[in-house]
Amino acid sequence: MNKQNFIKISENFHIDADYVDAFKKIDLISIDAVFQFEGGQNLVKANLAKHRARIQFQLDGTTMFLKRYDRTPMFSQLKNWISHFSRSAAAEFDGKPCQMLTQDGIGTPKVIAWGSRWGKFFEKKSFIVTEKIPNAESLEKKLPYFFYQDSSKQNLRQRTDFINSLADFTRRFHRTGFRHRDFYLAHIFMNTQGEFFLIDLHRAFKPLPYRFRFRIKDIAQLYYSAPGKYITRSDRLRFYLRYRQRSKLSFLDKLFIWSVKTKAWRMADHDIKHGRDVPFAS
Repeated sequence: MNKQNFIKISENFHIDADYVDAFKKIDLISIDAVFQFEGGQNLVKANLAKHRARIQFQLDGTTMFLKRYDRTPMFSQLKNWISHFSRSAAAEFDGKPCQMLTQDGIGTPKVIAWGSRWGKFFEKKSFIVTEKIPNAESLEKKLPYFFYQDSSKQNLRQRTDFINSLADFTRRFHRTGFRHRDFYLAHIFMNTQGEFFLIDLHRAFKPLPYRFRFRIKDIAQLYYSAPGKYITRSDRLRFYLRYRQRSKLSFLDKLFIWSVKTKAWRMADHDIKHGRDVPFAS
């Protein structure tokens, strides 16, 4: 893995040196230009806060994603600082986990540029640009083909290999000390080589207390988002045994699984009340 070389091209604006010329071609070399930029597709999301915006655009044939934070509420900033144990710009909480996890061998989107502007104490605005993960799609949109086919010996073997690989990836991620807090299949991507990647790392952090609690939360979110129509109870048990590197369940393992299921059903109750589907119960 080649180490990126970031340079500062204007006030609080950092960019991968390999992309400077491409950004100059579209005059995207200042924070003001970034927040005036309208050269892409606005990715509107129903629950996206008003101070946030997401734009997809093309840069020399490569798909990029721009996240902008404009006048993030002071309470949200304080909450972020306390949660991450760092007084940083909102966009940095997207970028820092990407870079740290990449160094630890966990696939994440490649950070291309970031920047921020501050007032006397609080951030005024910040942004980050990441590169689309090549030839990859979220597991929420599409599981591997063998989940949709008959249970032949070959398909069952491939299912087992996939479940084991996902469990290994999850274990390696948690061993870094990070917890995602949005560990749904929508945020786990897989490329055509079978490699996994994590996206949307804005809430990812390394909790000092409550590490066990947030590990349960991550696994419960994964359990919740895995569609019951395709992911069987045997698949889920196989995942856990591989994740914990066990051959059989101990009392503590059973307690952990009970906690995961309890949390998943609490989430389900909330979604059912609001008329939303519950993936694992489908």
